[in-house]
Amino acid sequence: MNLIAAVDKNWAIGKGGRLLVSIPEDQKLFQQETMGKIVVMGRKTLESLPGGKPLYGRKNVVLSQNPAFQKKGAEVFHEIDSVLSYLKQFPSEDIFVIGGGAIYRLFLPYCDTAHITRIDYAYEADTFFPNLDEEPQWRVTADSGEHTYFNICYEFVRYEKRKQACACSALME
Repeated sequence: MNLIAAVDKNWAIGKGGRLLVSIPEDQKLFQQETMGKIVVMGRKTLESLPGGKPLYGRKNVVLSQNPAFQKKGAEVFHEIDSVLSYLKQFPSEDIFVIGGGAIYRLFLPYCDTAHITRIDYAYEADTFFPNLDEEPQWRVTADSGEHTYFNICYEFVRYEKRKQACACSALME
């Protein structure tokens, strides 16, 4: 399963239910990566999308704590176990967790790849992505180098979760 997000220097992703900044190349990459795939999000993220509508051309999966919440064009679940069970029918590489902060934290243990746009600026924010640089099981496997959009410097970075070493080799010594 994949995570996809744009983060600032402090791993911030939003403020007041909105993205920190809009970078056309980042939006294009997001669309290319997720088109025709499954996107997993929270209710607030869904409501922050244009018109509060599910993303076109993707299967939208929403996790909401509100048991009465439903949305046309989206599969709505109220427990993470129900979402995970539903997602088993799809190839893991076709699933993208797209936010918000609580959803990223919930699904991080089930993901093995993170597509991160790292923005070289610290914004005022109230929502954060887990800092993968501080997570020993995650490592950078690809980096685009620096890009710029007006005065905003950013880079596309891929993180992958390290495979767990087999404990049995230590037992054999």
